[in-house]
Amino acid sequence: MDDLVLTWDLGTGGLLLLAAGAIALLLVLIMAFRIHAFVALMITSLLTAIAAGIPFDRLLEAIAFGFNPTLGNVMLLVALGAMLGRMIEVSGGARVLTDKLIERFGEQRAAMAVGVASLLMGFPIFFDAGLVVMMPIIYAVARRLGGSLLTVAFPAALAFSSMHIFVPPHPGPVSASAILGADVGLVLLLGLVVAIPVWYLVGVLFGGWVGRRYDIRVPDLLSGSKDEYEEMESNPSFGRILFLLLLPLFLILLNTGLNMYASTTEDADAFKAEPVVAALRLLGETPVALLITVVISFWLLGWGMGKRGSLVDKVADSALGPIASVVLVTGAGGMFGGVLRVTGIGTAIADSLNAIGMPVILAAFLISQIVRIAQGSATVALTTAASLMAGVVAQGDFNPVQIAAIVLATAAGSVGFSHVNDSGFWLVSRFFGLDVATTLKTWTVAQGLMAIVGFAISVAIYLVGGLLG
Repeated sequence: MDDLVLTWDLGTGGLLLLAAGAIALLLVLIMAFRIHAFVALMITSLLTAIAAGIPFDRLLEAIAFGFNPTLGNVMLLVALGAMLGRMIEVSGGARVLTDKLIERFGEQRAAMAVGVASLLMGFPIFFDAGLVVMMPIIYAVARRLGGSLLTVAFPAALAFSSMHIFVPPHPGPVSASAILGADVGLVLLLGLVVAIPVWYLVGVLFGGWVGRRYDIRVPDLLSGSKDEYEEMESNPSFGRILFLLLLPLFLILLNTGLNMYASTTEDADAFKAEPVVAALRLLGETPVALLITVVISFWLLGWGMGKRGSLVDKVADSALGPIASVVLVTGAGGMFGGVLRVTGIGTAIADSLNAIGMPVILAAFLISQIVRIAQGSATVALTTAASLMAGVVAQGDFNPVQIAAIVLATAAGSVGFSHVNDSGFWLVSRFFGLDVATTLKTWTVAQGLMAIVGFAISVAIYLVGGLLG
């Protein structure tokens, strides 16, 4: 919607007031009037678009701007992940894996083990896809341990979030590295230096406190009925379940490796276009990797175990109904964030902050953080801040370590204080069974802590880089 011209110019101050009013209205609709989040998000998005001066004949286009891509991306990943999760759950595979984890690490360390597994899986897998794949394991471990779901869920979810935000080959840090001229390999190494402490301090320590503070029961999203358990349960081996969890990881890593190798060749596009390479890259696209894994799970946990095809189909189909609300609410969250982006609020704020003049690493962090809070998308916040700071970084006397630190500080800003205009907020809210108020008190605070801790470590890296010359 680059050609959109608003009916009136609200200015940066007016856009800020509009965003604040829209968020306040959304919270009132959901928390005070108890309107379903999907409906409340649609109402708020429409009213915000009108108040911003978007012409009436382009209102639906503005609403679709954020809704369509978010829904398209989330729907495939959540639907396929839910099918895989349901197959693992009702076959008894989740229980088998849980027993193995507890046998190996003990009940006291089981939550940590799930977090470490998520950290490893989070290297190539996007936040939403990884979280969906791990949910049946998170649910099973939480049921076995008793207590709050958040004790297990927070270390796992924040492991995926940490890797997604700070570590290439995820698109945010890769894009920022390209824009700011950073060495992607160095960003990867230093990104791990940031991501792992952030995960431990926020995911494990703060997540443990959250689990003790909020007693959240395990939702029934991925649970089959009693009859399905009786007919489908086959107690598959630990090796089968581990294979199903590692298969998408391997396929996505294959795609990532080929893309990274292509970037080192003289003609990356020609290399990617080679038929064999293109086919292998296709297998590693996240939706395709999950599709392959789901089909194989039908065989390993169903047909190959002597289960009727109609039963396997019934189990797979039963996974889709419960996640419809998750998908629609997440898409509507993308709609709300998209409307705010269309108004130009992110660019207006970024331009104003860029004109103030402050240390580059602090300016990059603040621009990214405020744009993230204003319009919801971490990727947009990261690329906006990186684009605005690119000229300053290019003209400055920064060494490779310092430039990498600036990239990581910008990434830290882009993760902070996820709230109601972020589709990821709604994904977590629905999968964890949290109401809006509790999600704000837990997930929003955790994401804010990730930003603060990540920025502090990035500054430390920047200062060390300055000493190294």
